[in-house]
Amino acid sequence: MAKGDVKKAVLAYSGGLDTSVIVPWLRENYGCEVICFCADLGQAEELEGLEEKALASGASKLIVRDLREEFMRDYILPTLQAGAIYERKYLLGTSFARPIIARHQVLIAEEEGADAVCHGATGKGNDQVRFELTFFALNPRLKIIAPWREWSIKSRQDALDYAAEYNVPVTATAEKIYSRDRNLWHLSHEGGILEDPWNEPEEGMFMISVSPENAPDTPEELTITFVKGVPTAVNGQELGLVPLMDELNRIGGKHGIGRIDLVENRLVGMKSHGVYETPGGTLLYTAHRELESIVLDKETMRAKDRIALDYADLVYNGRWFTPIREHYDAFVRSTQENMTGEVRFKLYKGNAIVVGRRSPFSLYREDLATFGPDMVYNQKDAEAFIRLYGLSMKVQAFLK
Repeated sequence: MAKGDVKKAVLAYSGGLDTSVIVPWLRENYGCEVICFCADLGQAEELEGLEEKALASGASKLIVRDLREEFMRDYILPTLQAGAIYERKYLLGTSFARPIIARHQVLIAEEEGADAVCHGATGKGNDQVRFELTFFALNPRLKIIAPWREWSIKSRQDALDYAAEYNVPVTATAEKIYSRDRNLWHLSHEGGILEDPWNEPEEGMFMISVSPENAPDTPEELTITFVKGVPTAVNGQELGLVPLMDELNRIGGKHGIGRIDLVENRLVGMKSHGVYETPGGTLLYTAHRELESIVLDKETMRAKDRIALDYADLVYNGRWFTPIREHYDAFVRSTQENMTGEVRFKLYKGNAIVVGRRSPFSLYREDLATFGPDMVYNQKDAEAFIRLYGLSMKVQAFLK
């Protein structure tokens, strides 16, 4: 599809500098109508005045959708239950946010009769892949427009100059220390002094967690309840998924939980350095893992651990809408049937210390694990087991 053939495009819109200048750029270079779409994923950005800003930039309309519940239910929970962690640390907060945004872009394009979708991801990052693979999977007939791979804008000052030339209302300045992405799961930081991985992050950079040094001097106990692998209550109080996430972020952030400093391998082949704040997510991952330790049998847990690595790669690499992810989800869901119970923490100075776990489906048997007298386990049975278990080692020794 040539530029002149595009009649209407749906733009993933945040109201920031980049997406604001994309609106007039699309109109100038493609001559098309622009519909702005903002997905509310709990990014805590001010939505008031966003419509006026989009219209003033040249858009025909702004569509805002509150997707927080869907985000938690259909994207965060499956990833949590799979135990997926990218490169040992990253809890995938940006990675699984892009497929849900792109999915609704496609839906809106179909509803509005648009023939193109547009995103503001750069040509260096992972997000361009996550957006576009979702577009491919859900509607390959839509034209994809990625301005960062086309336009002459190369810097923040270029974008500001373009905004001034086309009277685009922006509040940004030339000084932008960090690139941030926020949703109800996490807050990421890149750029600025973080471009040198030797530099310690500045304390003023953090927004949703205190430093461990400034956390309360008194530990706080916290209990998280799960029903079939789904978190349902905090300290005995039943909460919906979104309020529960907000509460865990508040509590975890107060105690400096969930700060992650990571050098990661981007999909495009370069390394990047980022700092993530994931207080509530860290608590949920830890609690879910601890509950699994008493509910799941050894073979199932090992199988889940193997899947977790592949699942993390799928999410990070933008392959959410693939058959293999759906197959993995089917297996993981079957492992969550007995994942009902509670995990108790002691939170102190950046540490989430697990101090208790219990479940009506626990496989832990005190009468088997005891070091005291028991009537269940005959310790003499271990001798024959060890002889058989070590038989191959004895054969190797005889050969020597």
